[in-house]
Amino acid sequence: MGLLFAKLFSWFSNEEHKVIIVGLDNAGKTTILYQFLMSEVVHTSPTIGSNVEEVVWKNIHFLMWDIGGQESLRSAWNTYYTNTEFLILVVDSTDRERLAVSKAELYNMLNHEVRLFRNVKEPPSL
Repeated sequence: MGLLFAKLFSWFSNEEHKVIIVGLDNAGKTTILYQFLMSEVVHTSPTIGSNVEEVVWKNIHFLMWDIGGQESLRSAWNTYYTNTEFLILVVDSTDRERLAVSKAELYNMLNHEVRLFRNVKEPPSL
């Protein structure tokens, strides 16, 4: 009986999840986005700003934000974090010179989230 209700619920549920895809420029973020969307590799050009696509898989909607990775755009990544449920960090492992930069950007993202979490969870001081 529970299986029947689960199946019925899955037919009528429309879950939507926000996903952001971040990484340095030329890491392959847009290629990954369109691989999810069309199941094929497409020729892309550098992303200025962001690309947004909806990917549907088994009645689950993923609103995927591919955010440009140029150095001038990285400081704006935190504006996309609101209501984000999933993060895909793309690292080009062949770009050994910039692995440290990728690591630093990951730490910046995590530090930003820790600061937000502390601001929300700490009780007001008396």
